[in-house]
Amino acid sequence: MKVLLTGADGLLGNNLVRELLSRNYEVGVMLLNEQLLPLGLIGLPVHRYFGNILDKSAVDNAISGHDIVIHAAANTQVYPARDSLIREVNITGTSNVIEACLKHNVKRLIHIGTANSFAPGNKQKPGNENGSYIGYKYGLDYIDSKYEAQNLVINAVTAKGLNALIVNLTFMIGPYDTKPSSGALILALYHKKIPIYTKGSKTYIAVKDAAVAIANSLTLGQVGECYILGNHSLSYKEVFDLIAETIEIKAPRFSLPSPLVKFYGNYNSWYSKISGRVPSVTKELALLSCEHHCYSGEKARQELHMPCTDMRIAIKECFEWFQQNKYTT
Repeated sequence: MKVLLTGADGLLGNNLVRELLSRNYEVGVMLLNEQLLPLGLIGLPVHRYFGNILDKSAVDNAISGHDIVIHAAANTQVYPARDSLIREVNITGTSNVIEACLKHNVKRLIHIGTANSFAPGNKQKPGNENGSYIGYKYGLDYIDSKYEAQNLVINAVTAKGLNALIVNLTFMIGPYDTKPSSGALILALYHKKIPIYTKGSKTYIAVKDAAVAIANSLTLGQVGECYILGNHSLSYKEVFDLIAETIEIKAPRFSLPSPLVKFYGNYNSWYSKISGRVPSVTKELALLSCEHHCYSGEKARQELHMPCTDMRIAIKECFEWFQQNKYTT
């Protein structure tokens, strides 16, 4: 069976390609730049297709001849908060993928979404796939556009008979984080760049667990359904302590009151406009860090047979990969 993966050069893509190859799928990857082979994909037996997700002909050419498409390509930028390119990549790009999947009678489209497309909860009462969308309050084109892209897929299922489902990611940690993305948190703690923690919480998952669940969704899962991929809901203090214990560093000991965190984020966003510097914390990120964004992955564990790996293992694998590839020096 031939599987095409867009966005293969990210943390999820690097791990998902390996999972698919281990199951003897014939894997194709769509990459933006043919001049640079992503570090995580070097040496892997994949078919490479090049082009921009906004180029209909490039998308059509990549998808043609494949049985399954996993659409992971996305613009995850959160600064600036509003940017037309984010919406183009995440909405128009998804529309192009849907159109090509319908044209070439793809057996299944697996769309990679975000858990933020549903109302979050806290550790005691996490959100699930039945929650309404409230992400608009954060003013981030990334969150808004991913929700709109998800709706495009669902509408194509109901109106055009597309065989598709959505997996909604929480915060992933693991190896092959080439950019780095989520692993930047571990590196920042290692380099003592995070002196405090905030009062919020969120849900985490070992990226390899997410890759297994997505690979399983090639044959499991119900058409038109959404599946939140998340296993461990932790406060920021808990996750910082866990990272510190795993990589043997000191964790931040002090927290800041939420009003002060939000003030700092607002100041940073204001100052960035007059200085031209990219802020480390924006008003949007400050708000998110003070709130609880916890989700249940029970539906994915039941229907997609998603495993649940201890986060210590994911943190250790991530940090060791960084060490081996000289990200810690």
